[in-house]
Amino acid sequence: MTENHNIIPARHIHEECGVFGIFTPQEADVASYAYYALYSLQHRGQESAGIVVNDDGLFRSLRDTGLVSEVFPPEQLKSLGKGTIAVGHVRYGTTGSDNKRNVQPILVNHFKGRMALAHNGNLTNSRELRQELESRGSIFQTTTDSEVIAYIIVQERLNRGSIEEAVSAAMDRIEGAYSLVLSSPTKLIAARDPHGFRPLCMGHLKDGSVVFASESCALDAIGAEFERDICPGEIVVVDTAGVRSDTSHCGKAPKKLCVFEFIYFARPDSDIYGVNVHSARKRMGARLAQESPVDADMVIGVPNSSLSAASGYSEEAGLPNEMGLIKNQYVARTFIQPTQALREQGVRMKLSAVKSVVKGKRIAVIDDSIVRGTTSKRIVQLLKEAGAAEVHMRISSPPLKYPCFYGIDISTTQELIAAKKSVEEIREFIGADSLAFLSVDGLIESIGLHADAPYGGLCVAYFNGDYPTALDDYEEGFLNSLTPEDRVTLPGYNGKKTMYEGTEYTMMQKPFGEHASQEPTEYLVPNI
Repeated sequence: MTENHNIIPARHIHEECGVFGIFTPQEADVASYAYYALYSLQHRGQESAGIVVNDDGLFRSLRDTGLVSEVFPPEQLKSLGKGTIAVGHVRYGTTGSDNKRNVQPILVNHFKGRMALAHNGNLTNSRELRQELESRGSIFQTTTDSEVIAYIIVQERLNRGSIEEAVSAAMDRIEGAYSLVLSSPTKLIAARDPHGFRPLCMGHLKDGSVVFASESCALDAIGAEFERDICPGEIVVVDTAGVRSDTSHCGKAPKKLCVFEFIYFARPDSDIYGVNVHSARKRMGARLAQESPVDADMVIGVPNSSLSAASGYSEEAGLPNEMGLIKNQYVARTFIQPTQALREQGVRMKLSAVKSVVKGKRIAVIDDSIVRGTTSKRIVQLLKEAGAAEVHMRISSPPLKYPCFYGIDISTTQELIAAKKSVEEIREFIGADSLAFLSVDGLIESIGLHADAPYGGLCVAYFNGDYPTALDDYEEGFLNSLTPEDRVTLPGYNGKKTMYEGTEYTMMQKPFGEHASQEPTEYLVPNI
């Protein structure tokens, strides 16, 4: 769910969100189920939360900025009452917007009924669709592409026999990343884009209730049994008649699950496509130890998302795994803070070194990624101030060189340190004694989806620029954002055209199962 403006600004903020839905055979306290599920998905969105309860077509909602525990105190949660359907959402905030107005789920009234929609992802053609809708009289209440999706579905619903037919027709028009959970007066529907960028799974309770969630950890939180992942392009419909699946959009595009789910976003206890996140991260660490060993006294993982990789590195390297960094658990993730000042403040508050552990020691520090370099620089400073003799940074993902347009807060090359600096220059900037990253092949093999698709079914565009879709609204802005320094990192770039050969940007659709375009795509790029 990403904010959209009539004019795409120089800096776009893309959020990672979490969605949940439940359908019960009989009236129940569905709001409480949604509450506990959203609590377990809090890591996917800490800025706002919302729940909509459907009681036989009567929609009651509670949506506000803040953490789940802040938005839903007991008395407020109780006010939602009972029902048979609930839809929930958590999100990250952005800069320059009315955050409260953009809280989800989105509620829409229309001629044929009402709809509540929760969305995780980002459309790449949202601006075009928004302008089309506005030209036909649509009045938008938010700045999000989630509302664009809702209006497209409603528009299609007016000419279709069912809400699921409307969702299917809408999927022919919207492009990019989306995992959706929505409620009509009588149905709960889940849908994923044909690439499957964002995770979405399905489970059930003992009473026959059907649930959908961004991650399987949400199912565990409410005692639901995991059933399966929703397939890319699939639409699942639940009502009193049972569960039905529409696979007409499946197989239209190769699987492209966002690799950052395994690197950073998803909880370690979640399983995605049968792969446990903790185990995948542990294999990343082990592979990193093989690719980039270091003469050190101990291994330290940056809490919390890097602890699994540190465990794998430690075991493979035969080095003790120590707790040399302590995280303040009450500080939100710095990576997705909306401004640089807030990110830096968050880093200062977030971590502290254990002097008695690190003093005089040669340390291999394992972290999941380097985005802007802020956190890494501070970590090195903390450890050296605490007396560490050497600090060697090992990153369990490749260098981030390209922005994301599918729902993550990596929006421009200017904010990616690896887009402007070599590994040695990054090492010098953060002050580490050595620095090494996991290879793209090592990352893909460590995760081990093994899908019949490029890169094993993972989207790795952040590392090599191989975007799996047309960028639509973002193409011009992306190309214009490339500075002369940025273009140095794009081998083969000549100011007119590029061709993907493993490290370069292209808009061209690649044949299924192949990595590279056959011909270069020509662009009109302003002279600089």
